[in-house]
Amino acid sequence: MLRRSSTALLLGLLSPTVAAAEIELSFYLGQQTAPPSRVSIAGDRAIPNQSFQQPWVGQSLEWPVYAGVRATMWRSSSFGIGLDYAHNKVKPPAGTLPAGFSALEFTDGLNTWTINGYRRWQNALGRATPYVGAGIGLSVPGVEVRYLGSDTFEYQLTGAAATWLAGVSYPLSDKWAVFGEYKGTYTSNAVKLQGGGTLKANILTNALNVGVSFRF
Repeated sequence: MLRRSSTALLLGLLSPTVAAAEIELSFYLGQQTAPPSRVSIAGDRAIPNQSFQQPWVGQSLEWPVYAGVRATMWRSSSFGIGLDYAHNKVKPPAGTLPAGFSALEFTDGLNTWTINGYRRWQNALGRATPYVGAGIGLSVPGVEVRYLGSDTFEYQLTGAAATWLAGVSYPLSDKWAVFGEYKGTYTSNAVKLQGGGTLKANILTNALNVGVSFRF
């Protein structure tokens, strides 16, 4: 439902210029990390109220891997707008969970859906094209929180997301290109726990991506 509504919103925004625009589909993998963030829990029947600083690791290459896909409509040679999905991941390093927890992670995805704007400078570096982008959207993580007898394991819409990126694209042909980029995300997450409480965590991720794009 969320995926269909997000796609419909994007098409609604872009439909007046579909016929004249250049469409680009991009797929990327990378190495993603995350700095520590504050985790707060309140109002739960099983988990005591608490607040603590939690370290994170990305485990980018462990299944399911960190990856993303985006569709961009270039309305001109310089400016574009598009929809980006990223399967970000965060998990506590071994030995860092507070007492009572056996899991507290977003490894089925700290998933983000964002609508982004882009600026590019075609062939500014010889045949290479630098670009930047930023956008806002939603955080839809796969939540896993296990505390003694309380288990929360499901996908939830937990709050807002923002993303920003900068990279360089290099053409292989008139249709195909490869690219490398830095991509950051910020998610504000309010997780509903099985015991009726709420877990809050604002999480930043940083990633170095490589990918391939197809234009039509």
